[in-house]
Amino acid sequence: MNLILKSFITVIIYLVCAPFIGGLLNGIDRKISARMQRRVGPPILQPFYDVRKLFNKLPSAVDKRQLFLLMTYLFFVIFAGSMFFAGYDMLLVFFATSTAVIFLLLAASTTHSPYTGVGTMRELVQIMAYEPMELLTAVGFYTATCVGSYDNGASFMVSDFLKTDKPAIVYLPGFFIGFVFILTIKFRKSPFDLSTSHHAHQEVVKGLTAEFSGSMYAITEIAEWYEEVLLYGVVALFFITKNPISYIFALLAILVVFFLEILIDNVSARVKWDLMLKLTWGVILVFSGVNLLVLQYLNKLQELQFLNMFG
Repeated sequence: MNLILKSFITVIIYLVCAPFIGGLLNGIDRKISARMQRRVGPPILQPFYDVRKLFNKLPSAVDKRQLFLLMTYLFFVIFAGSMFFAGYDMLLVFFATSTAVIFLLLAASTTHSPYTGVGTMRELVQIMAYEPMELLTAVGFYTATCVGSYDNGASFMVSDFLKTDKPAIVYLPGFFIGFVFILTIKFRKSPFDLSTSHHAHQEVVKGLTAEFSGSMYAITEIAEWYEEVLLYGVVALFFITKNPISYIFALLAILVVFFLEILIDNVSARVKWDLMLKLTWGVILVFSGVNLLVLQYLNKLQELQFLNMFG
């Protein structure tokens, strides 16, 4: 009962605090980016001002289905984050985020605009690039539970990943590099902001979201804030253990990754879709592939030691 209550409280905190944290991170992102470009930049609370202004505008949907599809997109993003912070199945979390993106694509494609059409096709290519790494991350955590000191054995449950004596980064350094790499695509930052740009400096027409306006565009912004908190939660999961001090290291890791993503965004230019696929899949195969082989080898050694001890 205590575990259920704890999960419930964690989900409520996520539902209430995630959009504020995500919006604040977005504001800090803009401020740091401006400083890197020798500009003053907008105030840190500017994302909240923008969303409030969007909600005050009259809705002008090109298709009546847009609002329903965007609300469903927001629902699945929130559902994924809630499952993650409640400690449930990590595969379910990533499947929910994938489902959310499908509804975003459907909302964009209902407009029949050539700009959103191109953005939709580019988003599909981006999904092809980052989706394997998301699933491999869940597989990596599952495999690590066979090697690490976990109480319940191999598991996809996020709550079980927190019961180790050693941080997952010890067993999953390659997976961590691969996951951080695809975050640039997930955050729609340079050089992988093909479907729509994170900042307005890239293009006048914002690709995938070009036909969203008013409250509907505000919904996409809020959904991105929820998803950003979820993704940084996965980053933290690589460092969290039984020891409460590990949360400090997890927070430091998030700050380092956050700054790294801003730096990459400001020093790189957009690449073509084929180069994005080659780079992403190359990183996945080299780092995650080798890491997975090492984990399988360690599992075999562990099984042999067990057989020799009790065989």
